[in-house]
Amino acid sequence: MEKLATNIEMLFERTQDYTNSSIELFKLNAIDKIADITASITFRLVFGLIVAMFSLFINIGISLYIGKLIGENYLGFLIVSGFYLVIAILLFIFRDRFIKIPIMNLVIKKLLESKN
Repeated sequence: MEKLATNIEMLFERTQDYTNSSIELFKLNAIDKIADITASITFRLVFGLIVAMFSLFINIGISLYIGKLIGENYLGFLIVSGFYLVIAILLFIFRDRFIKIPIMNLVIKKLLESKN
C-alpha cells in the first residue's frame, strides 16, 4: 500500500512539474510574440515618421513651386492642402480596407508565426 501511495505522490509531483513547465513555456511564448509584434509596429512607426518628414519637405517645395507658377505662394499651399484633404476623405471612407484589416492581418500573422 505504501508503494502505491509513493507512486501516486510521484505521479502528482511529475504532473505538477509538467503543468508548471507548460505554464512557463506559454508565458515565454507569449512574451516572445508580444516583443515581436511591438518591434514590428515600432519599426513601422519610425519608418512612417521618416517618410512623413520627407513628405513634409517635398510638399513644401511643391507648394512653393505651384505658388510660383500661379503667382501667389498661398495658392500653392491651398492646392496641395486640397489634394491631401481628398486623400484623407478617401482614407476615411476606405479605412477598414487600408488601415484596419492590414494591421489585424499583421498582428494575426505575427501571433501565428512559428520560429524554426
